[in-house]
Amino acid sequence: MADAATGNTGPLKGLRVLDISTVIAGPMAAGLLGDFGADVLKIEKPRSGDGLRQLRPHKGDVSLWSKVVNRNKKAITLDLRLAEGKALFKQLLEETDVLIENFRPGTLERWGLGPDELWKVNPKLTILRVSAFGQKGPYASKPGFARIADAMSGFLSLCGPGDGAPVHVGYPIADSVTGLFGVFGLLMALFERQANPQAPGQVVAVSLFESMFRVMDFLAIEYDQLGEVRGRHGNRNPYAAPGNIYRTRDGKWCTLAASTQSVFERLMRVIGRPELITDSRFTDNRARLANVELLDGIVADWFAAHDADMACALLDRHSVSAARVFDIKDIFEDAHVAETGSIVSVEDDELGTVRMQNVTPAFSRTPGRVASAGPSIGQHNLAIFGERLGLSPEEIATLSERGVI
Repeated sequence: MADAATGNTGPLKGLRVLDISTVIAGPMAAGLLGDFGADVLKIEKPRSGDGLRQLRPHKGDVSLWSKVVNRNKKAITLDLRLAEGKALFKQLLEETDVLIENFRPGTLERWGLGPDELWKVNPKLTILRVSAFGQKGPYASKPGFARIADAMSGFLSLCGPGDGAPVHVGYPIADSVTGLFGVFGLLMALFERQANPQAPGQVVAVSLFESMFRVMDFLAIEYDQLGEVRGRHGNRNPYAAPGNIYRTRDGKWCTLAASTQSVFERLMRVIGRPELITDSRFTDNRARLANVELLDGIVADWFAAHDADMACALLDRHSVSAARVFDIKDIFEDAHVAETGSIVSVEDDELGTVRMQNVTPAFSRTPGRVASAGPSIGQHNLAIFGERLGLSPEEIATLSERGVI
């Protein structure tokens, strides 16, 4: 495992970000900016903090999820609904480049903190607004989490067995996808601002639904042009064959992707069935899809006669794409992961040394780094309110007693 790097602060050094978002999508976007050198300040509700801290897993009372999503951030507490909280927030906003929020549309406006008011404080501010369904439209005011976006985007209709119920994956994928789209949008807006330094700030709006729907590439055009409503196929690849998850002799699972003609031909040679290459039922991908049950059975029988590591080694030796299904223990023990530094060790004030995913992508000249794990609630109140805003310890204590911070 690699140690958290020191020294280079990354390509976003000097970018100041205020993160008032909660749970995953917005905080993930802010965290990704922090991975590459942005100065990210997370603002949470006094006492209770971000709702993410209540979600499993925990070690004692410490949120492990927050340690990753909110890494490379400083954290303060501030009630934006109170007049004194708003005043302090606006002071912080004066020297901020990016604000990230994910309240239900209209909430900031009700608090007197909508974009038009914020631009009076900082005319060049770029605002990322994350929501379930967007800032306008009949669903704009509806609450929504990743599972809802997974369902309504069409994604969930593809997941699960063909003759059974849709199956949610074990992670809120819509949150991560939306966080990535949010960062993508922010960086484009910042690029435009650099090209037009006199231009005013702007809002970048991203939603869980639209982000997930966008990555369903073929779903819309397939329905538009062919009238087809794609359904569930279990683990089977619906657009190339063979492609499935197969049980091996030692009770493990391997996934296979023979998505091109050349890979299919190499696979047939590996499993000892070269005659199938010229069999009319399997000569091209359309034919293979038409006869997928038969082909899948042949491949499944071969996997069932081999242990997982042996099967994958044989396939790898002949450049056939296959892999054993890893759990997190397998990942931690994998030689490639160790050599590439995909997992990094980070010192943490609450837990000591913790390990988590390293930054990605890798930069050759200005790499990002994991400088710190996610902070505790209000960990940097004294530093930010005292050193940055100039409040005395007595003033900070009074504001804390009154629930402002």
